[in-house]
Amino acid sequence: MFTHIMVGANDPAKSIAFYDAALSPLGIKGQTMGERAFYSSPNGGAFGVGKPRNGEAATFANGGTIGFKAQTPEQVDAFHSAGCANGGTCEGKPGPRSGAPGNPYGAYLRDPDGNKVCAFVSGS
Repeated sequence: MFTHIMVGANDPAKSIAFYDAALSPLGIKGQTMGERAFYSSPNGGAFGVGKPRNGEAATFANGGTIGFKAQTPEQVDAFHSAGCANGGTCEGKPGPRSGAPGNPYGAYLRDPDGNKVCAFVSGS
């Protein structure tokens, strides 16, 4: 559906550490290139984090959320735990999301720059 998503980081090292830790339980590995890192999915699409090219401060999108696909609820739990332990803040503890289509299980975090990210696995 998309080629890539990129978010800015004011402290690239801190943000890369956060995403390395949070995305690892989902089987997503990154490649660091200077002050940027890119994380590829075997299903296509890439996610990147790094200093904005225009040299201005990175800011988060008000109302924006980036969702990562998990295979199991345990991966969602590990994503949330690793993210919180590596500079992220809880924006929604792991659990069922009965108000969302398909009864998924998910968790929400804010990365070190305030970007809202989540991991979801389809429900039954």
